[in-house]
Amino acid sequence: MMTSSYSLFIHSCPYFPPVMGRGATEEGMIKKHLFNPFGNTNPFILRHTYQTAVVNMKGGAVEFKTVTIEKPEDVNFVLGQSHFIKTVEDIYEAVAGSVPGAKFGLAFCESSGDCLVRIEGNDEELQALARDNAVAIGAGHSFILFLRDCFPINVLNAIKNIQEVCTIYCATANPAEVVIAESAQGRGIMGVIDGKRPKGVEGPDGMAWRAGLLRKFGYKRG
Repeated sequence: MMTSSYSLFIHSCPYFPPVMGRGATEEGMIKKHLFNPFGNTNPFILRHTYQTAVVNMKGGAVEFKTVTIEKPEDVNFVLGQSHFIKTVEDIYEAVAGSVPGAKFGLAFCESSGDCLVRIEGNDEELQALARDNAVAIGAGHSFILFLRDCFPINVLNAIKNIQEVCTIYCATANPAEVVIAESAQGRGIMGVIDGKRPKGVEGPDGMAWRAGLLRKFGYKRG
């Protein structure tokens, strides 16, 4: 629960120097310090303008930041949360059993004991991608799976049905950023920015294109 009196620091902002407000209401702080030309007045929507934000809360300071997923354009990934080291072998079996011949690399962030990044997969390049991105994210019990020669739609249900998997944050080939909260204890995933913002609403031509695309891929009949 955020207190009514707190300190807020905004870093790496091209329009404002780092600022701090004390003894102010949350609404007053946002109105006074965080208005910007893009109309974003929420410090927790971390766009390029707000790369990191530090908030002092009752339990101590929490820093919010974004981590960009680094990968080739043709590679899909699945980002999720689990609760047990057994996940490493279970996801391997789920992918290999769902799509024989799929290439993949998996990394899991252990959150107790040795707290190591555990790695599995059948492709060295994708294993290295998973390792490097997992280290950058650094959130306990998170996992990231990179896929080639198959798509997330082919393996998602198998992964969701693994007993210790808690949630899936995203499954995509888009450019993506992971929104991270970091405290003195560790890191957690707040959400994912998947691709770009909508540019409009589809009309009849867009509907026809969508229907045709699904039939081209063989997901629908007709």
